[in-house]
Amino acid sequence: MGLNSIFQYFVPKDKKFFPLFEQAGANLIEMAKLLQETVYSTDAAKRLELNKQIEDLEHKGDNITHQIHLELGKNFITPFDREDIHALASSLDDVADFIHGAANRMELYKVHTPSQPMKEITDLIVEATEHVAKALNELKDLKNIRNITDSCVRINSVENKADYIFDKAVAELFEYEKDAITLIKNKEVLSAMEDATDKCEDVANVLESILVKNA
Repeated sequence: MGLNSIFQYFVPKDKKFFPLFEQAGANLIEMAKLLQETVYSTDAAKRLELNKQIEDLEHKGDNITHQIHLELGKNFITPFDREDIHALASSLDDVADFIHGAANRMELYKVHTPSQPMKEITDLIVEATEHVAKALNELKDLKNIRNITDSCVRINSVENKADYIFDKAVAELFEYEKDAITLIKNKEVLSAMEDATDKCEDVANVLESILVKNA
């Protein structure tokens, strides 16, 4: 038996990590689109239901993260560094947490009329999660490095746009909003939304690290 055959013998045949990462990516897109629907909806009851769906998907994301950690404990050989698998799972979980956090803050703080910047950043969250999912779907064979790199570049671009919108929106809040409580509420929601795009950039950074190590 050749060395390569011996190596293949120990590699998990079911390759469970990749389907789990793909599930996590798809889950993020669904969460982001529900947040987008929440921000654009004027129906209070509908928004409450959408928030509940986002919460359920956040729990689903937690379960996926838990499954990835279980697989790390069960498998001696992994597709790439164990530390990178852990970092990727954690960064994906962070994205889900902040999407849920944004929806939760809107509900808790009774932000019933989301601002235009909130809508714009939410649109960017959807775009960022789509690029994240696309990169994760390419991860299983690492042959399409250019596609993964392109997704990472696009995620970084989206995050930069979200930063600009956030900074401009907060500056305008301080300049024009006279009610301090309303200002704080809006800033907190905007911050959670912008943090979600930051966490997508963290995913891109982990993916780029994986590419460098496996080039």
